Amino acid sequence: VMRTGWLPRSLDIWVSSVGLLVVAPVLLAAGVAIWIEDGLPIFYRQPRVGRGGIRFVLFKLRSMFTGLGGPAITSSCDSRVTNVGRWLRKYKLDELPQLWNVLKGDMSMVGPRPEVPCYVDTDAPEWREVLSCRPGITDLATLVYRNEEDLLGSSQNPEKFYREQVLPHKLQLNLEFLRSRTYWLDLKLIFFTARDSFWPSGFDAAKVKRSLLYKDPI
Repeated sequence: VMRTGWLPRSLDIWVSSVGLLVVAPVLLAAGVAIWIEDGLPIFYRQPRVGRGGIRFVLFKLRSMFTGLGGPAITSSCDSRVTNVGRWLRKYKLDELPQLWNVLKGDMSMVGPRPEVPCYVDTDAPEWREVLSCRPGITDLATLVYRNEEDLLGSSQNPEKFYREQVLPHKLQLNLEFLRSRTYWLDLKLIFFTARDSFWPSGFDAAKVKRSLLYKDPI
């Protein structure tokens, strides 16, 4: 049975609609900055795995130079990231276009972050449980790994480290949150996401886990 989410779909539509109107000036300013530094396109489109294993196209503000290949993950020392992109990624502003994904119904405000297909095993029980609900703009794993790019940057093999260490722990955090999830916890998660985006210097992963989990899965 697929979960439809804990926040009502009507609230997702209302929040995403209002959110797009509020952040429109930010999107415009960021779009101009991206265009000045590296031209078009302004938006980056990437296939992700959504509810029930169905793929959809996720939207972001483009934060990398065009025409470059490379791994699906990004570390802090990644030379593909533009100067504007580093600033956008620091404050998570590159994620704002995903409000459009929420409005379309691909995503919810809260839910497990959708992964790129190469990292998803739809036959694994833990993945089937995570994919039973609509993916979200934010989740517990996103908050805990807010400094993921710095963590990957300190590894000699970022992609291997992500597959073997980071991703399994993200799945564990997502499952723990889903199993104890309530409407109130969803609202708390949105609050912490906004707070840590505007004031990243005050981020504390341990405090976030204590606030949003009944027990620490580690």
